[in-house]
This record gives sequence, structure tokens and C-alpha cells, in this order.
Amino acid sequence: MGITFRRRHSDYKISEMESFFTKSVKIAGAVSMYWAVSISLIFVNKYLLSDDSLKLNAPLFITWYQCMVSVALCAILAFMAKMFPTLVTFPEFRIDLNVSKQLLPLSLVFVAMISFNNLCLKFVGVSFYFIGRSLSTVFNVVLTYFMLKESTSGKAIGCCLFIIFGFFLGVDQENVAGSLSYVGVVFGVVASFFVSLNAIYTKKYLPVVDGNIWRLTLYNNMNACFLFLPLILLSGEIGTIWQFSHLGDTIFWGLMTVGGVFGFGMGYVSGLQIKMTSPLTHNISGTAKACAQTVMACIYFEEVKSALWWTSNAMVLFGSMAYTHVRRTEMKESHDKVGKELNEVCTYVIVFNTVIVLTVRYITTVSVITGFSLGFFI
Repeated sequence: MGITFRRRHSDYKISEMESFFTKSVKIAGAVSMYWAVSISLIFVNKYLLSDDSLKLNAPLFITWYQCMVSVALCAILAFMAKMFPTLVTFPEFRIDLNVSKQLLPLSLVFVAMISFNNLCLKFVGVSFYFIGRSLSTVFNVVLTYFMLKESTSGKAIGCCLFIIFGFFLGVDQENVAGSLSYVGVVFGVVASFFVSLNAIYTKKYLPVVDGNIWRLTLYNNMNACFLFLPLILLSGEIGTIWQFSHLGDTIFWGLMTVGGVFGFGMGYVSGLQIKMTSPLTHNISGTAKACAQTVMACIYFEEVKSALWWTSNAMVLFGSMAYTHVRRTEMKESHDKVGKELNEVCTYVIVFNTVIVLTVRYITTVSVITGFSLGFFI
């Protein structure tokens, strides 16, 4: 009986270890996928929006095309779900005009958000993009107070003040370096506002599509395809597109499509990361990803930044993570969630280790690529 008990206990421990290992692999995969898609999307869009070899001054057209790609992907996935229901799960591709009209306010905010995001990226460097759009947390607190009538604690407000100070220090240091775009900063602030507003509106209008995020994605992008047309016409981008020298280049359209796929994929990988970890860990991972993205951009574009410039990034990073921690603590106290402590600790350890490994690998890869490119051109 004793031997049998030991075997069962041993088998249980082995099974427990395998379960932990499987969970670790899944979490690491989800975080890695989120980082890869998100960083790739930023660099692809930066190339399309402001690379000297393209010289395409049509940010609204680029954004419109990527919305078209998202709609096309929704149609493809809906078809695949119909043909292979056991392999693919996706809602039916069906447009209800009444639903589309109900979601129009959200779609207007969505169009403003993605437009100003891309306009900000067009005028600022990838390394400064993190600072340029760092006020989303601050606007989230302000809008929550005025629109939802929900107050915020003194600790959370203190974190926001820390972020604001880091933002202004970053703007000052970018100006000292001679690479500041005031237009880009304004676009970044406006983009941050609409990112926060979009989060509130999404929560408000999600019940219209029965809480299905993919149906919301379809309607948002479908509405955006029509809303962008008058904007493109009024901005004069049609003439720019007509005279664009790479209009028949398959590589250009390939990158445009890849950007659209990555943009669509962001919805999936963000949801997957939240599902595998938690909203809190998702925010921490996103902030760490933005930091690694900044380092990568500085290495790839051979940018030299001052100590105060890096300090501003550290302040925004610390303020954002501190705000997330404060909000989590407050939510735990109000909801009194019990029994998830060990699970969250394990998740944080896994995500933290994954983040460290990913950061080192990304920086090493970019360093090698940059060194190889310099050696090649020299």
C-alpha cells in the first residue's frame, strides 16, 4: 500500500509539473506572438508612412487600405468557419444596416484613433512613439471621471502625474536633440485621447453585437472603409496616389497587405494574451514591449539619446506600471478575489522571464542585422 501511495503521489507531481510546463509554454507563446505582431506592425507602418524610398504622403489612404484588408480577412475566416467548422470558429459574415448605424459613433472614434495613431507615427520616430502616445492612461482617468462619473484614488492620480512629467521631459529632450516634431507630438496627444475614448465606447457598444469582438471588428472596419473615403478626397491624397511612382509595385502592395494583416492580427493576439494571462499582465507586457521597441528603434536607426531622454522613458514606464499595480490592488480590495494569488504569481514569473528573453533576443537580432548591414554597405 505504501509503495502504491508513493507511485500515485509521484505520478500526481509529474502530472502537476507537466501541467505547469504546458501552461508556461502557452503563456510564453502568447506573449511572444503579441510582441512579434505588435512590433512588426509599428515598423511596417513606419516604413509605409515616411520612408524616403517610397515618398508616399498618403497616411489616410494607407489606413483605409488596411481597414479593407481587415474586412476581407473577416470574410475569409467566416467562409473557412462555414467550410471547416471543427477547425475554425468565426461569426457569419453578415452586415445589418441597423447595427451598422448603431455602431456609427464608435466607428467615428475608431477612425479618429487609427488615423491619429498613424499620423503620429508618420511624424515622429519609432523610438519616440512610446513617449508620444504615453498619455493614454492619463486620458483614461479623465474620461472615466467625466463620462462614467467614476473617481480615481490619489495614488492612481500620482502615477498619472509621474507619467505626465516623463512625457514633458521626453518632449524637451527630443527638442534638445533636434529631432522633435511638434505636429507629431500633437497627433500623439490626440491619438492618446481617442485610444482612451475608444476603450470606453467599445465597452458601451459591445452589447449591440452580443458581446462578440469579431463582429465588432467587422462593423468597425466596414464603417471605416466608407468614412475614410470623404477624408481621402478632402485631404487631396487622390492626386498623390495617382502620381505615386510605386503604384504598380507588387512589393509595395505586399507590405500594405502585411500591415493590414498585422493590424487585424493585433485584435487576436491581444485577446489571446489577455485570455492566457490577465488584463493586468497584458498591460505590463504591452508596456515592456514598448520599451523594447524603443531600444530596437534606437539600435536599428542608429540613434544616440541622452541620459535624460532615457530617464523620461523610464519615468513613463514606471508610472504606467505603477498605475496598473495600483488599479489592480484597488480592484482586488473591492472585489475580494480569493484563490488566484498563486496562479497570478506563476503567471507573472512566466511572463517576466519571457519578456526578458524576448527583449534580449530582439536587441541581439537587431544589433546583428544592423552590424551586418553596415558591414555590407561599407
